[in-house]
Amino acid sequence: MPQKIAIITGAARGIGLATARLMASKDIGVVLVDRDTEELSQAAEGLGLALPYDVSDPDQVDQMIADTLKHHGRIDALINNAGVADFGPIEDTSFARWRRVMETNLDGVFLCSQAATPALKETKGAIVNIASISGLRASTLRVAYGTSKAAVMHLTQQQAAELGEYGIRANCVCPGPVRTKLAMAVHSQDIIDAYHDAIPLNRYGSEEEIAQMITFLASGEASYVSGQVISVDGGFQSTGIGLPALRE
Repeated sequence: MPQKIAIITGAARGIGLATARLMASKDIGVVLVDRDTEELSQAAEGLGLALPYDVSDPDQVDQMIADTLKHHGRIDALINNAGVADFGPIEDTSFARWRRVMETNLDGVFLCSQAATPALKETKGAIVNIASISGLRASTLRVAYGTSKAAVMHLTQQQAAELGEYGIRANCVCPGPVRTKLAMAVHSQDIIDAYHDAIPLNRYGSEEEIAQMITFLASGEASYVSGQVISVDGGFQSTGIGLPALRE
Protein backbone atom coordinates (compact mmCIF):
# COMPACT_ATOMS: atom_id res chain seq x y z
CA MET A 1 0.00 0.00 0.00
CA PRO A 2 1.44 3.44 -0.90
CA GLN A 3 2.87 5.52 1.91
CA LYS A 4 0.65 8.37 3.05
CA ILE A 5 1.91 11.84 2.19
CA ALA A 6 1.37 15.05 4.15
CA ILE A 7 2.17 18.62 3.10
CA ILE A 8 3.07 20.87 6.04
CA THR A 9 3.36 24.60 5.45
CA GLY A 10 5.40 26.83 7.72
CA ALA A 11 7.55 23.78 8.41
CA ALA A 12 10.97 25.35 8.85
CA ARG A 13 10.52 25.76 12.59
CA GLY A 14 8.14 25.61 15.53
CA ILE A 15 4.89 23.68 15.39
CA GLY A 16 5.27 22.92 11.68
CA LEU A 17 8.67 21.31 12.13
CA ALA A 18 7.54 19.42 15.23
CA THR A 19 4.59 18.06 13.22
CA ALA A 20 6.86 17.03 10.35
CA ARG A 21 9.15 15.17 12.74
CA LEU A 22 6.26 13.40 14.47
CA MET A 23 4.62 12.37 11.21
CA ALA A 24 7.92 11.13 9.80
CA SER A 25 8.38 9.01 12.93
CA LYS A 26 5.05 7.38 12.08
CA ASP A 27 6.23 6.53 8.55
CA ILE A 28 4.25 9.30 6.90
CA GLY A 29 6.02 10.94 3.98
CA VAL A 30 6.32 14.66 4.71
CA VAL A 31 6.66 17.63 2.37
CA LEU A 32 8.00 20.65 4.22
CA VAL A 33 7.04 24.04 2.78
CA ASP A 34 8.37 27.42 3.90
CA ARG A 35 9.46 30.65 2.25
CA ASP A 36 12.52 30.84 4.54
CA THR A 37 14.75 28.91 2.15
CA GLU A 38 17.84 28.68 4.34
CA GLU A 39 16.03 27.59 7.49
CA LEU A 40 13.90 25.13 5.53
CA SER A 41 16.92 23.49 3.94
CA GLN A 42 18.45 22.80 7.33
CA ALA A 43 15.17 21.64 8.91
CA ALA A 44 14.22 19.26 6.09
CA GLU A 45 17.58 17.52 5.78
CA GLY A 46 16.98 13.81 6.17
CA LEU A 47 13.32 14.42 6.99
CA GLY A 48 11.42 14.97 3.76
CA LEU A 49 10.96 16.90 0.55
CA ALA A 50 11.69 20.63 1.01
CA LEU A 51 9.74 23.12 -1.13
CA PRO A 52 10.71 26.79 -0.69
CA TYR A 53 7.42 28.40 -1.61
CA ASP A 54 5.27 31.28 -0.36
CA VAL A 55 1.70 30.17 0.42
CA SER A 56 0.32 33.66 -0.29
CA ASP A 57 1.33 33.43 -3.95
CA PRO A 58 -1.17 31.47 -6.09
CA ASP A 59 1.44 30.47 -8.67
CA GLN A 60 3.82 29.17 -6.03
CA VAL A 61 1.00 27.26 -4.35
CA ASP A 62 0.14 25.57 -7.64
CA GLN A 63 3.81 24.66 -8.05
CA MET A 64 3.88 23.26 -4.52
CA ILE A 65 1.06 20.86 -5.37
CA ALA A 66 2.58 19.95 -8.74
CA ASP A 67 5.98 19.22 -7.20
CA THR A 68 4.45 17.08 -4.47
CA LEU A 69 2.44 15.02 -6.95
CA LYS A 70 5.43 14.65 -9.25
CA HIS A 71 7.61 13.41 -6.38
CA HIS A 72 5.08 11.34 -4.41
CA GLY A 73 2.05 10.84 -6.66
CA ARG A 74 -0.49 11.55 -3.95
CA ILE A 75 -1.53 13.86 -1.10
CA ASP A 76 -3.27 12.45 1.96
CA ALA A 77 -3.12 15.43 4.30
CA LEU A 78 -2.60 19.17 4.09
CA ILE A 79 -1.48 20.95 7.24
CA ASN A 80 -2.00 24.70 6.83
CA ASN A 81 0.39 25.93 9.49
CA ALA A 82 2.19 28.86 7.80
CA GLY A 83 1.47 32.13 9.55
CA VAL A 84 2.82 35.51 10.54
CA ALA A 85 2.29 37.40 13.78
CA ASP A 86 2.13 41.19 13.79
CA PHE A 87 0.97 42.62 17.10
CA GLY A 88 0.10 46.27 17.54
CA PRO A 89 -2.68 48.71 18.48
CA ILE A 90 -5.59 49.14 16.07
CA GLU A 91 -4.65 52.76 15.43
CA ASP A 92 -1.10 51.77 14.48
CA THR A 93 -2.10 48.90 12.20
CA SER A 94 -1.75 50.21 8.67
CA PHE A 95 -3.57 48.54 5.82
CA ALA A 96 -0.21 47.23 4.61
CA ARG A 97 0.37 45.51 7.97
CA TRP A 98 -3.22 44.16 7.92
CA ARG A 99 -2.74 42.72 4.44
CA ARG A 100 0.65 41.23 5.34
CA VAL A 101 -1.05 39.17 8.05
CA MET A 102 -4.12 38.28 6.01
CA GLU A 103 -2.28 37.20 2.87
CA THR A 104 -0.42 34.45 4.72
CA ASN A 105 -2.72 33.55 7.61
CA LEU A 106 -5.98 33.51 5.66
CA ASP A 107 -5.31 33.75 1.92
CA GLY A 108 -2.64 31.06 2.24
CA VAL A 109 -5.04 28.62 3.86
CA PHE A 110 -7.63 29.24 1.14
CA LEU A 111 -5.15 28.94 -1.72
CA CYS A 112 -3.40 25.80 -0.46
CA SER A 113 -6.65 24.03 0.38
CA GLN A 114 -8.23 24.87 -2.96
CA ALA A 115 -5.16 23.74 -4.89
CA ALA A 116 -4.88 20.49 -2.95
CA THR A 117 -8.57 19.56 -3.17
CA PRO A 118 -8.41 17.50 -6.40
CA ALA A 119 -5.60 15.35 -4.96
CA LEU A 120 -7.35 15.06 -1.58
CA LYS A 121 -10.50 13.85 -3.36
CA GLU A 122 -8.49 10.95 -4.75
CA THR A 123 -7.28 9.86 -1.29
CA LYS A 124 -10.29 11.01 0.78
CA GLY A 125 -7.72 13.01 2.67
CA ALA A 126 -7.69 15.55 5.47
CA ILE A 127 -7.12 19.26 5.93
CA VAL A 128 -5.89 20.54 9.28
CA ASN A 129 -5.80 24.31 9.64
CA ILE A 130 -3.83 25.93 12.45
CA ALA A 131 -5.55 28.93 14.02
CA SER A 132 -5.05 30.23 17.56
CA ILE A 133 -6.93 30.92 20.76
CA SER A 134 -6.46 34.55 19.68
CA GLY A 135 -9.22 33.84 17.17
CA LEU A 136 -11.53 32.60 19.93
CA ARG A 137 -11.05 35.36 22.48
CA ALA A 138 -10.17 38.97 21.77
CA SER A 139 -7.03 40.42 23.26
CA THR A 140 -5.07 43.63 22.98
CA LEU A 141 -2.73 44.22 20.03
CA ARG A 142 -4.18 41.39 17.93
CA VAL A 143 -6.61 43.12 15.58
CA ALA A 144 -5.11 41.61 12.41
CA TYR A 145 -3.74 38.38 13.85
CA GLY A 146 -6.82 37.48 15.89
CA THR A 147 -9.20 38.38 13.07
CA SER A 148 -7.23 36.27 10.59
CA LYS A 149 -7.37 33.27 12.92
CA ALA A 150 -11.09 33.68 13.57
CA ALA A 151 -11.61 33.66 9.80
CA VAL A 152 -9.56 30.46 9.49
CA MET A 153 -11.93 28.75 11.94
CA HIS A 154 -14.96 29.66 9.83
CA LEU A 155 -13.15 28.69 6.63
CA THR A 156 -12.50 25.28 8.21
CA GLN A 157 -16.21 24.75 8.76
CA GLN A 158 -16.96 25.87 5.20
CA GLN A 159 -14.45 23.29 3.96
CA ALA A 160 -15.95 20.55 6.10
CA ALA A 161 -19.47 21.34 4.91
CA GLU A 162 -18.61 21.49 1.22
CA LEU A 163 -15.86 18.88 0.86
CA GLY A 164 -17.32 16.22 3.12
CA GLU A 165 -19.25 14.67 0.26
CA TYR A 166 -15.89 13.77 -1.30
CA GLY A 167 -14.69 12.14 1.90
CA ILE A 168 -12.39 15.06 2.74
CA ARG A 169 -12.30 16.02 6.42
CA ALA A 170 -11.37 19.51 7.62
CA ASN A 171 -10.55 20.45 11.20
CA CYS A 172 -8.88 23.33 12.99
CA VAL A 173 -6.39 23.35 15.87
CA CYS A 174 -6.15 26.42 18.10
CA PRO A 175 -2.92 26.41 20.09
CA GLY A 176 -2.73 28.29 23.35
CA PRO A 177 0.53 29.76 24.66
CA VAL A 178 3.34 27.53 23.41
CA ARG A 179 6.92 27.48 24.67
CA THR A 180 8.64 28.30 21.41
CA LYS A 181 12.02 30.00 21.13
CA LEU A 182 10.31 33.13 19.83
CA ALA A 183 7.80 33.25 22.69
CA MET A 184 10.47 32.80 25.31
CA ALA A 185 12.54 35.55 23.70
CA VAL A 186 9.76 38.15 23.86
CA HIS A 187 7.74 37.12 26.93
CA SER A 188 8.90 38.78 30.12
CA GLN A 189 8.77 36.90 33.41
CA ASP A 190 5.65 38.88 34.32
CA ILE A 191 3.94 37.69 31.13
CA ILE A 192 5.01 34.10 31.76
CA ASP A 193 3.71 34.25 35.33
CA ALA A 194 0.40 35.76 34.16
CA TYR A 195 -0.10 32.98 31.62
CA HIS A 196 0.71 30.33 34.21
CA ASP A 197 -1.87 31.89 36.56
CA ALA A 198 -4.55 31.99 33.84
CA ILE A 199 -4.00 28.48 32.41
CA PRO A 200 -5.54 25.71 34.54
CA LEU A 201 -2.59 23.40 33.84
CA ASN A 202 -0.27 26.22 35.01
CA ARG A 203 2.20 26.01 32.14
CA TYR A 204 2.84 26.70 28.50
CA GLY A 205 2.29 23.92 25.98
CA SER A 206 5.04 22.42 23.87
CA GLU A 207 5.34 22.31 20.10
CA GLU A 208 5.22 18.51 20.32
CA GLU A 209 1.90 18.57 22.18
CA ILE A 210 0.31 20.64 19.42
CA ALA A 211 1.84 18.32 16.84
CA GLN A 212 0.18 15.33 18.51
CA MET A 213 -3.29 16.79 17.95
CA ILE A 214 -2.51 17.82 14.37
CA THR A 215 -1.21 14.34 13.56
CA PHE A 216 -4.26 12.70 15.13
CA LEU A 217 -6.70 14.84 13.13
CA ALA A 218 -4.82 14.10 9.92
CA SER A 219 -4.89 10.36 10.56
CA GLY A 220 -7.46 7.65 9.99
CA GLU A 221 -7.97 7.50 13.75
CA ALA A 222 -10.02 10.68 13.37
CA SER A 223 -12.06 9.29 10.47
CA TYR A 224 -15.40 10.66 11.75
CA VAL A 225 -14.10 13.99 13.03
CA SER A 226 -14.72 16.96 10.72
CA GLY A 227 -15.65 20.61 11.01
CA GLN A 228 -14.24 20.86 14.51
CA VAL A 229 -12.31 23.69 16.16
CA ILE A 230 -10.18 22.21 18.92
CA SER A 231 -8.23 24.26 21.45
CA VAL A 232 -4.98 22.75 22.65
CA ASP A 233 -4.35 25.24 25.41
CA GLY A 234 -4.10 23.64 28.84
CA GLY A 235 -7.67 24.69 29.59
CA PHE A 236 -7.06 28.40 28.88
CA GLN A 237 -10.24 28.74 26.81
CA SER A 238 -12.31 27.42 29.73
CA THR A 239 -11.26 30.42 31.84
CA GLY A 240 -12.51 33.05 29.41
CA ILE A 241 -14.52 34.74 32.14
CA GLY A 242 -13.64 35.25 35.78
CA LEU A 243 -10.35 35.95 37.50
CA PRO A 244 -7.74 33.28 38.21
CA ALA A 245 -7.79 34.26 41.89
CA LEU A 246 -11.44 33.22 42.12
CA ARG A 247 -10.50 29.63 41.27
CA GLU A 248 -8.25 29.26 44.28
